[in-house]
Amino acid sequence: MEIGGIIAYLVSLAIMAGIYAVFCLGLNIQWGYTGLFNIGIAGFFCIGAYATALITTPKPTGMYAHYVQQIFGLNLPFIFGLLGAAIICGVIAFLIGIPTLKLGEDYLAIATLGIAETFRLIFNNEHWLANGPRGLMGLPQPLQGLVDPRHYNYIYLIVVVIIMVLIYLSIERAIRSPWGRVLRAVREDEVSAGMSGKDIFRFKMQSLVFGAMVMGIGGALYAHYTKAISPDVFTPLYGTFIIWVMLMAGGSGNNKGAILGAYVVWGIWIGAKFMTDFLPYTLKARAPYIRFLLVMILLEIILIYRPQGLLGEEKKVSKLIE
Repeated sequence: MEIGGIIAYLVSLAIMAGIYAVFCLGLNIQWGYTGLFNIGIAGFFCIGAYATALITTPKPTGMYAHYVQQIFGLNLPFIFGLLGAAIICGVIAFLIGIPTLKLGEDYLAIATLGIAETFRLIFNNEHWLANGPRGLMGLPQPLQGLVDPRHYNYIYLIVVVIIMVLIYLSIERAIRSPWGRVLRAVREDEVSAGMSGKDIFRFKMQSLVFGAMVMGIGGALYAHYTKAISPDVFTPLYGTFIIWVMLMAGGSGNNKGAILGAYVVWGIWIGAKFMTDFLPYTLKARAPYIRFLLVMILLEIILIYRPQGLLGEEKKVSKLIE
């Protein structure tokens, strides 16, 4: 492979890792700082992607165009897609949180997993909603007219990095405020936090909604990068499990660790694909499972030798810049 092809491939890898870093930042708010065991990330991934698709694409035409996009095909700019995805995910998280946040950790995990899978199946089976299993195609990309389409990924990488950095700075500022310290108190001991006069349910709801809005932005970034989405993308493996692995590997409770974990695990995930290409022909069919095995071995090694992750949780968080 020539140098230009290698660079283009690395740029594509960096874009996907940056998108997953956004998901990790959202999960870090919920789990790393508040202790909310959310394994329904794929649901917000799905909703964010479909929300921006319905907002930024024009109304469809043709014999297969009889679905809700005829109403919501607003053809608005990219930024409105991001904002719409965040707001819709926040509203849905609020509605989900009302019945689920009073559950214990294990029950909350089961509930969020079931809700996420329900969203995916609804988009898959209800053709009127978003074209069913065919999905939506032709999503616009921001600033796509500035460069040759062959070099557009360089522009989109800059867009993803800028959004990721803005989200990171926003979360850092929030977490290092009194609000963030209450979230940590809730995570460590709900009873003590409640005895201090804090409304535990309200702070949990705020954390769930904030994290879900960030995840919605991640879903929107993914949709505009691939330019086409369908329900089979938002499975628990790619939409939830691998994001948890990234956060655990990088360091739960540390936003820098969340970003680092996303890049490290996604790099290993892609690198494992090249490794499996050298397998004998008889093992080619098992290549995906070998990739899963390699990622799980990585996670086990980290949990044994670095249980706090590559970057452990920061103990002093009151000051953003010392």
